[in-house]
Amino acid sequence: MRRIDAIGIVFGVFVLGGLAYVVLQIAGLNDLSAGIWSQVLLVTGLIGWLFSYIFRAVGNKMTYHQQREEYEKAFLQNQLDRLSPEQRDKLLAEIEQKEGT
Repeated sequence: MRRIDAIGIVFGVFVLGGLAYVVLQIAGLNDLSAGIWSQVLLVTGLIGWLFSYIFRAVGNKMTYHQQREEYEKAFLQNQLDRLSPEQRDKLLAEIEQKEGT
């Protein structure tokens, strides 16, 4: 995520909090109640985002992990493609021998 993206998200959350406050006032709540409920909505959203982040981090579903796995697979495939047929057969024989042990 770029810095401008983070700034945009923070600004968006700030605007949504203000809009929630105005909408709740229009719905008939007084200033104090509208402020409290808009904060409740924002904190609930923050906690929801935090839990989703934790689940993604624990489950290795983050963009970094996915990019790293794709890079490692591409690197290993490239290394395998560079091997001569004799080297590939020798490597496969070694793997089969280790699996048999």
